[in-house]
Amino acid sequence: MDTITKIRQRAKGKVKTIILPEYYDSRVVEAASLIEKEGIAKAIILTKDKIDPAEKERYINEFYQMHKAKDLELAEVRKLFEDTLYYAAMMTAEGKVDGIVAGASHTTPDMARASIRCLGVDERVTIVSSCFIMSVPDCSYGEEGTFIFADCGIIPDPNSRQLACIAFSAAELAKKVLDFTPRIAMLSCSTKGSAKTKSAEKIKEALEMLREMAPDILADGELQLDTAVVPEVAKIKYPDSKVDGKANVLIFPNLDAGNIGYKLVQRLAKARAVGPLFLGLKKPASDLSRGCSVEDVIDCVAVTAIRAQ
Repeated sequence: MDTITKIRQRAKGKVKTIILPEYYDSRVVEAASLIEKEGIAKAIILTKDKIDPAEKERYINEFYQMHKAKDLELAEVRKLFEDTLYYAAMMTAEGKVDGIVAGASHTTPDMARASIRCLGVDERVTIVSSCFIMSVPDCSYGEEGTFIFADCGIIPDPNSRQLACIAFSAAELAKKVLDFTPRIAMLSCSTKGSAKTKSAEKIKEALEMLREMAPDILADGELQLDTAVVPEVAKIKYPDSKVDGKANVLIFPNLDAGNIGYKLVQRLAKARAVGPLFLGLKKPASDLSRGCSVEDVIDCVAVTAIRAQ
């Protein structure tokens, strides 16, 4: 059974309610119908007629009270809530639904801001990042062709602590959604000092912090991509590597590398890319690429549902 089929089957195990605020996007509407038909989740398309005016006013006031210290005026909040995205995010925060998926018609920054402001940040990791589940056909690397790539959508130039938190969060998602033991590679242009760069030093510090956060975690860095995922190369370049060329969670040194990396694999290797999946929030939320397909929406809803189980 391939990775995407497994994800959809796991979502069906305990059906959760996922809200989709982009009611005006035909891809989202079609996906919601298929999700319900297949029993993957209960998908709610949040049309404007489903919004309770009294509830909306309560959400506006609650949101304003949460953020007024940041010089956010009530009039600005009202403008934000003209979009169904914020109402849906507040429903998720309150537990009226189990998770939110949007981004087909919103940018990642728009979706990230709404999710962070409404859902809040997990105190254990203190940062919000993102990842993709990458399913590469006819590939023996990673977890039979399946990888987690992070961060590909949020933090432009993470420092050492942020990289450690990204790795920690991505590993948790690997266990929760994919049910495999994460083997983490902190990627670089260098393998264990082969190149002397500030980035390589940052990654080395991040690895030490990650091991302090989770002493039992299987992680290594700094590693070049081939050393991370090809056992034969690992034996030559770094025979003492803890991941032994079998990494399935790849942590990129910055957003440029992560975003370019996932799109290269998606387009050139014809990989299925599920995400961006937000990490580090108090409730499950997933972004969508504005170029997403109906199948992409279904997959993101399935992952979000599993995370809510």
